[in-house]
Amino acid sequence: MAGQKTDARDVHVGQRIAMQRKKAALTQKRVAQSFGMSAAQLQKYEKGTNRISAIHLETFSRMTGVPVEYFFQGMKRSDDPAEEGFAERRQQPYATELDPWAGLAEMVAQHVNAHFPDTSRQEFAAAIKALNACLNG
Repeated sequence: MAGQKTDARDVHVGQRIAMQRKKAALTQKRVAQSFGMSAAQLQKYEKGTNRISAIHLETFSRMTGVPVEYFFQGMKRSDDPAEEGFAERRQQPYATELDPWAGLAEMVAQHVNAHFPDTSRQEFAAAIKALNACLNG
């Protein structure tokens, strides 16, 4: 697709296309002809050089008898958290051996302050005060 840069996901899908095409004993030429494209274009899809359209992927899925989801199985998602690397800071533990709750209130307060709107922060504070009143009688 013009203007869109391909990435590892396109390579993954392309490899699965090539694998399924070979399992189904289909030639690149035959598949390409059924799509109305050149074998060279299909080869670019299989290598991940070009991104295949959803319509072509669905058609190929029907040709080979596998569900469209097959082509995405095992693919790393773009929203997966990054694996820890050398440049990342280690997280500070919430607990210590002496006091397992040490720092928890501070962490919760920081999270609420950073991510909650004013009205929610006020409601949260009221809930904490009510809980404290119940505990301290």
